[in-house]
Amino acid sequence: MGRIKDLVKQSGFQGELDDSPEAIENYSHDASLFEIKPELVVFPKDASDIEKLVKVVSEHKDEMPNLSITARSAGTDMAGGAINDSIIVDFRRHFTNIELVTRTFGHAQPGVLYRDFEAQTLKQGALMPTYPASRDLASIGGMVANNSGGEKSLEYGKTKDFINELKVVFADGIERTVKPINKDELEQKMAQDDFEGQVYKQIYDLCEQNYDLIKNAKPNVSKNSMGYTLWEVWDRESGVFDLTKLIVGSEGTLGFVTDINFRLVPAKPHSGLLVLFMRDIDDLGELIPQVLAHRPATFESFDDQTLWLSIRFMPSFLKLLGWKRFINLLLSLLPDGLQLIKGIPKLILMVEFNGQTEAEVRAKIKALHSDLKDKKARYEINGFEEDATEGKSEKFWVMRRQSFNLLRSKVKDKHTAPFIDDLIVNPNHLVEFLPKLRMIIKKYHLFATIAGHMGDGNFHIIPLMKLEDKQERDTLLPAMKEVNDLVLSYNGSLSGEHNDGLVRGPWLEDQFGKEILELFKSVKRIMDPKNIFNPHKKADANWEYSYSHIRDHF
Repeated sequence: MGRIKDLVKQSGFQGELDDSPEAIENYSHDASLFEIKPELVVFPKDASDIEKLVKVVSEHKDEMPNLSITARSAGTDMAGGAINDSIIVDFRRHFTNIELVTRTFGHAQPGVLYRDFEAQTLKQGALMPTYPASRDLASIGGMVANNSGGEKSLEYGKTKDFINELKVVFADGIERTVKPINKDELEQKMAQDDFEGQVYKQIYDLCEQNYDLIKNAKPNVSKNSMGYTLWEVWDRESGVFDLTKLIVGSEGTLGFVTDINFRLVPAKPHSGLLVLFMRDIDDLGELIPQVLAHRPATFESFDDQTLWLSIRFMPSFLKLLGWKRFINLLLSLLPDGLQLIKGIPKLILMVEFNGQTEAEVRAKIKALHSDLKDKKARYEINGFEEDATEGKSEKFWVMRRQSFNLLRSKVKDKHTAPFIDDLIVNPNHLVEFLPKLRMIIKKYHLFATIAGHMGDGNFHIIPLMKLEDKQERDTLLPAMKEVNDLVLSYNGSLSGEHNDGLVRGPWLEDQFGKEILELFKSVKRIMDPKNIFNPHKKADANWEYSYSHIRDHF
């Protein structure tokens, strides 16, 4: 342990180093079900520190094969992507500058929390819209690493779609700017006699020589965080080569991002919500396309378990919201209490519209309400709540966004086990898919909340388990395999937003096939030839390693 620390010190590293028992314990977990104890935690002060760190690890990798570096910011990763057994690089202490925010772009460092970044963008009337449900906790660096999406992805897409340029420290320990380039610029890059030139040349050759295979490998869903996004790197028709599409979503396995320039969109000042209480899901096949035809900004959902969880732990919202907002939340739930007398809904659907005026938003909500109600009378039975102001709809967003944090912090006898938490299938399959998914959950006696992005068909299933109990632990693999097989039978993706990490990396071959997996491995070898960046994730993952690091105490 001391050897690694001494090597980093001798490199001229200016930041802090910590190998105390407290640091080792704190950094051995993220929000996943895994535990891996690092040997050293480092807090780089600037990009120069990252360059020094990469060089020293690369230089000593041969003599110390387990030497590696893993980036970490807020530690909210649910797939185990932010933990490792060598050096953890914490960006939250020093990489926290918001450099410049305008109405069209935002320039900041990866350790910045999204909530702080958003506060600055909103002052300019702008938004970076691909935030996850953990928006109050997540960092923008983690959003880039995971190619995050969330409730606004239905309208706007994912993080990869909002990158102007990145600064990245490559495996040779040199920071470079990465951005979309045209064919002439690509030729200049490939002609360089250095590591960067080698990367551009080899990645281009890989994309060009396997062009049709790669393009056809793109999952047939609205969003995906599995594998490397090779199909968006090189486009023959436009002549654009965009290496950011590989970096975004790579979980820090190809290099370290040190600086981010986001494209921003105008923030629409008004929003409103139409809430549907569904006692069964038989109507979903007809309902979903009707809702999507109205082009909502957001189409979210959560299940009866999430609803009961929110009611059970309602006092926890006091600390989250403060007294005034908490009282408003309690009062606003009273009409829904009357709604619940009619029967507990299986799903609560939230359809949000945005606009420049409240009248515009209200008109959109009324149009959808009228369309659904007039179509079939049973929608009157299911019930609607129309909220055209942000304050009235807050209760539903609180329930939707805070369910995972409630599970983690309040249920003491069991623990969150996010191992089937981010699947996505095309929404037209949901009427068949969701009952089959519930059957698997019931078969393995899992208590699980189901919430997600109905408009994308992207769901977050969070079981509560006693993982220290061998009998429950042994259900992980068979339950995961059944869920994976179900998702893939509908041509879905195992991850829409949360990435591979230790959970889904082992199943990349199931998702993409052997040929594409080999191309992913080639990408890793090209950009990280010594495997110093975040090993055991993505194409370097295997289930035996992952399973051996599941937590056995909490």
